[in-house]
Amino acid sequence: MFPLKPVDVPDVDRRSLPVFEAGSIDVPYVIDGMDEAISRNTFWEEHSHPTHELIWNTRGASSLTVGSRTWTITPTLGLWIPAGVRHTAWTPAGTWYRTAMFSVQSTAPIADGPVAVDVTDLLRLLLDRLAEPSLEGSSRATTEAMVLDVLTPSPHELLLRIPDSELLAPIVEAVRADVRDAGTLEAWSARLGVSSRTITRQFRAETGLGFSRWVAAFRIQRAIVLLADGDSIDEVAMTVGFRSASSFGTAFRRVTGTSPGQFRVR
Repeated sequence: MFPLKPVDVPDVDRRSLPVFEAGSIDVPYVIDGMDEAISRNTFWEEHSHPTHELIWNTRGASSLTVGSRTWTITPTLGLWIPAGVRHTAWTPAGTWYRTAMFSVQSTAPIADGPVAVDVTDLLRLLLDRLAEPSLEGSSRATTEAMVLDVLTPSPHELLLRIPDSELLAPIVEAVRADVRDAGTLEAWSARLGVSSRTITRQFRAETGLGFSRWVAAFRIQRAIVLLADGDSIDEVAMTVGFRSASSFGTAFRRVTGTSPGQFRVR
């Protein structure tokens, strides 16, 4: 299961971290990092860092939420979170995540808000080098400068906006409960007692997508986790509610910019 909030999920490790304002703590580094292999489904309560943060995965897919926006994080697509931005995170069991923390005093933010970052081979190699304990002095400074030079926002992002209006709440909860059976727009219109046009208008206002496109994007978020776990493309398509692998591939490419097969290879 890949919820966008930790409801009805067994064996969840809930973790609490402090809320810091940007730059509220002076850190003795320009870039520092850590990693952790997650053995249990883990939910990180709302928190913020005094430093900028880049988070990506060595293995698996996870998610990070700021307000109504949820980004999917993978081994090839990370997320930049500016210092002081409050966020929660969901890390499924089996994920191996990595973070790099950037000093506010030494690093200009690459964007005003959270933004996806392509974790290229070059960026990964540079960050790996910074993790070497023996790297010091001018060699470390040069590597840090190279990281900052190649660290740029990605033209793609795996972002899903979650509507929070009372009208759309039953739809959101139904999709969370069973992503395979979201119901039709016409069925929801009858159930909620409003026109299909009203539902569509509200979805577009809150998410930028119509009902069908939003449901497809939600399904693709779930599919990414299953693909990262090693499930076959046909199995994933069926699990998340697509009638065929071809329709799944079309929706996957529309959301991610690549095919399910290419995503798995990457």
